[in-house]
Parts: sequence; C-alpha cells; structure tokens
Amino acid sequence: MALIDVSDLTFAYEGSYDNIFQHVSFQIDTDWRLGFIGRNGRGKTTFLNLLMGKYEYTGVISAPVEFEYFPYEPADPGDTALAAVEGVCPGVPYWQIVRELGKLDVEEGALYRPYGTLSGGERTKVLLAAMFLRENAFLLIDEPTNHLDMRGRELVSDYLRTKKGFILVSHDRAFLDGCIDHVLSINKADIQVQRGNYSSWRQNRDRQDAFELAQNEKLGREIRQLRDSAREKAGWADTAEARKHGGATTESMPNSRAYQGEKSRKQMARAKAIETRRERAAEEKEKLLKNVEREDPLKITQPRYHSNRLVLLSDVIVDYGVGPVCTGVTFTVERGDRVAVMGPNGSGKSSIIKLISGQDIPHTGTVEVGSGLKISYVTQDSAEMSGSLREYGAKFDIDESVFLAILRKLGFERVQFEKDMADYSAGQKKKVLIARSLSEAAHLHVWDEPMNYIDVISRTQLEELILNFRPTLLFVEHDRVFTEKIATKTVALP
Repeated sequence: MALIDVSDLTFAYEGSYDNIFQHVSFQIDTDWRLGFIGRNGRGKTTFLNLLMGKYEYTGVISAPVEFEYFPYEPADPGDTALAAVEGVCPGVPYWQIVRELGKLDVEEGALYRPYGTLSGGERTKVLLAAMFLRENAFLLIDEPTNHLDMRGRELVSDYLRTKKGFILVSHDRAFLDGCIDHVLSINKADIQVQRGNYSSWRQNRDRQDAFELAQNEKLGREIRQLRDSAREKAGWADTAEARKHGGATTESMPNSRAYQGEKSRKQMARAKAIETRRERAAEEKEKLLKNVEREDPLKITQPRYHSNRLVLLSDVIVDYGVGPVCTGVTFTVERGDRVAVMGPNGSGKSSIIKLISGQDIPHTGTVEVGSGLKISYVTQDSAEMSGSLREYGAKFDIDESVFLAILRKLGFERVQFEKDMADYSAGQKKKVLIARSLSEAAHLHVWDEPMNYIDVISRTQLEELILNFRPTLLFVEHDRVFTEKIATKTVALP
C-alpha cells in the first residue's frame, strides 16, 4: 500500500487567465481502481498529463510509482503486434504475453500481424495487456471504450476488475460499474475522491445536490425575510431619529428625547446587524451551490411526416469489393420508432446508416427512403472540426440562439463560444454535432455512436430528452445502458 499525494495543485494553460485547477488537494491509494468522472472540457485529460509531468504547475504531486498513459502509438505501426508489446514491457516471457492476451480473447496469431492492421478494438486490448505486464506502473487509461463494441467492453471491464492501480476515464456507466472501486470526480469547484462504483457515486451526488438545493431554497426564504425585516427596522429607526431631533414628546414618556435617542440607536444597530447577517447568508449561499451540476432539460421538435413508414430496407447487401460487409439486412423505420442497429465491430452498422442518410455506399437490395424525408445525420468522426460555432451554425442554416442554448445546457461555458472548435475536447466536438442535430427540423435523426466521448451527465440529459419527446431515431451505440433505455426496436447484424 502506498499513496499518491496531490497537494495545493494549481494550473492554467499559458496565456490563459482562468485556472483549470485551483488549490486542489487529495490522496489516492496505488492499489485502487479509480473511475475519473466529470463534464467534458473540465480537465480530465489535462490532469492526467500533469501526473505525467507534461506541464508546469504550482503545488505538489508526489508518487511512489511510474505513471503510464493510454492510449499511445508504438514507434513503428509496421512492426508486429508482438514487437509493440515487447517495446512496452521488454524482457517479459512470451508465455505471459499469450496468457494476458487470452484473458482479453485475443488469439495468439494476432501477435504476428503488423500492428497497423489490427482493428481498433484489438489494438486497445493488446496495449492494455502490455501495460499491465509492466512492474511498478500506475496506469492512466483515457477512454479505452471508443473502439470497443458491447462484447469488447464487457471483456475489458471484466479484465480491469482483476487488476489494481489505475485511473480510468470513461463515460460508459455499465463499464465503470463493472471494474472500479473508487470514483475520482472532477467537479465545478474541486476534485473529490469517493469509495464505490459509478452507480453509488451517482446516488450520493443526487442526494447531495437535492440537500444543497433544499438548503439553498430555505436560505433564499430567510434572506427575503431578513431583507424585509431590515427595511422595516430601518424605517422605524428613521422615524425615531426624526422625532428625536424634532423634539417630539408623548405624555407617557416624560424624557422622550433621551428615550427616543437610545431607541433610535438600538434600532439602527439591529438593522445593521440584520443587514450584515443577510450579506453573510448570501455569501454562504454562493458557497453552498459550488458543485451542483445544472442538468437543464433539452427539447427537440420533429415535424410530422406525412406517412407512417419512413424507411424500408429489404435483403440489403453492402460490399466494397473485397467481400460482403453485411448481407440480408431487412427492417423498417416507422414514425415514433427508436431503432438501434447492433452488431460487433466490422459488421456494417455504420455502412447501413450512411446508406439510409443518402451517402454513396455500394450495395444491392432494396432501400426505400420516404419522399421529402428530412434526415439529420450525426457522424462518428469529429476530429477535424474547426472554425467558430457561429460559422458552423450558419453552414447548416440553424437558429443560432437555439444552437447555443442547447450547448449551454450540455455544459458549455460562454467563454467557449468564442474559441476555435479545433481547440475543443473530443467530447465538446461531439456535443456540437448533437446540438446541431437537435436544432435541425428533421423527420428522422440518424446518429452514429452519439455517446462517444460524451460525459455521463450529458448522457442522462439526452436520455431524458428522447424519452420525453419520443423522436423518430435510428442509431448505433455501444453504451449498453443508453441502448437499453432508448431503443424500441433493435436490428442485429451478424
């Protein structure tokens, strides 16, 4: 047992006036399996880079282990996968490498293929196995699920549960629940450590938020009462002061001038005390809600399509000239359906929804898309996005105010509206795609892995949006929780 100690950590990027972290302190055990949770753009990857020593900071980070970051690319993708593994953990016996890969359902033959020819899921498994073969290494695992299908996520989650000593950034709730024993949450005002998995953290956070909001409401009522009382007392004091200087007397108070003066002084002091208390209460209120996350509800408006059936596929085969990707694909999309296209990596899911969205995909069979059907398509890839949000919105002819309002609800700060999208995190870029789609007046929304990189809080918002407004939706998604909540129909590709 050993401790990683973070003390009084403060960091801002060069040229920025805003601190990403300010006076952050906590301790974690090197044997813990930590899930790292927080809104997109809040600094999760930045913090991992600070642990790796990539940036200068103030404060102290002390650790008795070496930090290793995932993902990374081997020096030469043309080398075999075995060479890539040996480059990470030189000297490890071959039988240990084969045994470790077997736990992740990777066949031994994959070791002799060029690393660059492996699928994204295979690369993830090979490099994770290699990293866990290193001694005295504490792993910083940054979103490993983005290239894994549902089965791959289950395998990797089960594998990680047998390990110890890592921080895992993931937004997949089932994946986190399957393998972590502590949560490191990056909040609006601090970083906190909590024992348990994602579900227990969420329950505790919801209870804490509810308590703080109730306290805030109570404090607000008290502040209003204090403000009214202060105004009333101040009015009495003003009246008394006027009487004192005006020489007013009453029959019951023979020494009225002295009496009224003393009364005036006491009432003024009391009014001032009440005002001071009100100001302190306001400051307390400000501190109270420092970590409450706003989860404002989202809205979507789909115009009604003139027909009940929007899309028909019958006996579709997709073939790029090297053998069919998928065969015999048959299904319909009807008004109100939320159709999940499911299957392992490489089964043709993206090809099918691209085909429906009007892209030129080589195929045979019948594809019928309703006349005049308006489709809003969200692609998997957002890496090359650049330029301003306003230019992006104008390109798609959407209402800028609606577009920006959706982004605000998804956790964007206003200062981010002025940045180049090239500087956004992967999750922020994906939110731009989702916000644009929600702003479009479409009969059918087609989303290809919309939850990739999206934080867990925003996932919950999007789930509630879909369940409340019930748009017609065709999607591919490997987040099991999202799919089980949202889909009303599934299409399984072999």
